[in-house]
Amino acid sequence: MARFIYTKAKEKAMTGQFNLISDSIKAALVANTYTPNATTDEFYSTIAAHVLDEDITLTSKSVAGGAFDAADVTWSAVAAGDIALGVVTYVDTGNPATSILLHFNGDVSGFPFTTNGSDVTVNWDNGAFKIFAF
Repeated sequence: MARFIYTKAKEKAMTGQFNLISDSIKAALVANTYTPNATTDEFYSTIAAHVLDEDITLTSKSVAGGAFDAADVTWSAVAAGDIALGVVTYVDTGNPATSILLHFNGDVSGFPFTTNGSDVTVNWDNGAFKIFAF
């Protein structure tokens, strides 16, 4: 699959519209009904209908060497019968129409897969890339 930082997120980062450490950053597990578009997708409202479970607030966030990292995430008992495509990270403003999409990762080990009611754990990259790098 693919992994990319959304173009609009890059623009917003370059103009100081969010802070990866102090803002609420969440991870959403998305279904294969979502067709990621790096260039035009901008806000959470674009992916909301494709999210498979409750979003997870990232903890232990850090920025070093141009890379963003946080603690690994686990969705508990994800309902069976959907195909999980990947993970989207975003800045949660409390409003889906203004919550900024940051990064799509469809290269997570084991993705895509059919959910079966069990937990879904995503271990972020432990190399230089981490969750994403500019």
